[in-house]
Amino acid sequence: MTSPDQPAHSEPANTSLANRYGAKKRRLSPAARRTIGGAALAAGIGFMAWVSTSNSLTEVSFKDIGYVTTDATLAEVDFQVTREPGTFVQCAIKALDSKYAVVGWKVVDIPPSEADGTADGGRTVSQRVPVRTESQSVSGVVDSCWIPGDSGQKM
Repeated sequence: MTSPDQPAHSEPANTSLANRYGAKKRRLSPAARRTIGGAALAAGIGFMAWVSTSNSLTEVSFKDIGYVTTDATLAEVDFQVTREPGTFVQCAIKALDSKYAVVGWKVVDIPPSEADGTADGGRTVSQRVPVRTESQSVSGVVDSCWIPGDSGQKM
């Protein structure tokens, strides 16, 4: 005689998600999140402060205002230079043709000025410089400005 079939006592396969995909990842505590967020915010503010002040710490800066081409042999360039009052500055001015070739070049001296009652204390001075050209120019710009004898460093 045969006995009735008995089910086999095998271990069922463990199909839980943790066994299949691994345990749940631990999340950061709220205090750790605030600390990391605060550090990132402080680093961002520090970086922005450094970027905004690094440009203002330079000794000489310039800004092109405009130009006028009088004829094929002369251009006039308008620009502003900002530097500490009492500082002698030199600037290189160039006139360009339609293919961006230099057709005129001039180095100009900007004498020191006294600190006066202006809003910026006499730091900014406007200049209009005539530049002789070889042919018709279509643009006039400041190439660079520097303090003479400042280790040959140009800005």
